Amino acid sequence: MTIQYQEPLDRTFHALGNPTRRAMLGLLAERRECSAGELGAPFDVAQATASKHIQVLEAAGLVSRSVRGREHFLRLEGGPLHQAEDWLSRHLRFWNGALDELGTFLQRRSEDKDPPS
Repeated sequence: MTIQYQEPLDRTFHALGNPTRRAMLGLLAERRECSAGELGAPFDVAQATASKHIQVLEAAGLVSRSVRGREHFLRLEGGPLHQAEDWLSRHLRFWNGALDELGTFLQRRSEDKDPPS
């Protein structure tokens, strides 16, 4: 059964959740463009499996496809990665602030319990 994500960010994180797909994105980042065969070749998977990984990346908007003759070429698309980075940055700022506040609270509480010398 295939999971259908409605939100673009959900599709992005789903696509990034697989190490083979992340490696495919890394390969595209290095080469700028690859044929579908070149993109699947470094991985020990069947062509059909590589194709499914590519379809997940396409559905997330992380890669775009162009067809020249009989060959399909793929390129990395940065938009969804930037959206994911923005989401992560917002949450990182929140949690860093929350943890700083917790640290301050615990420090004060510890100082209040220490007997004066």
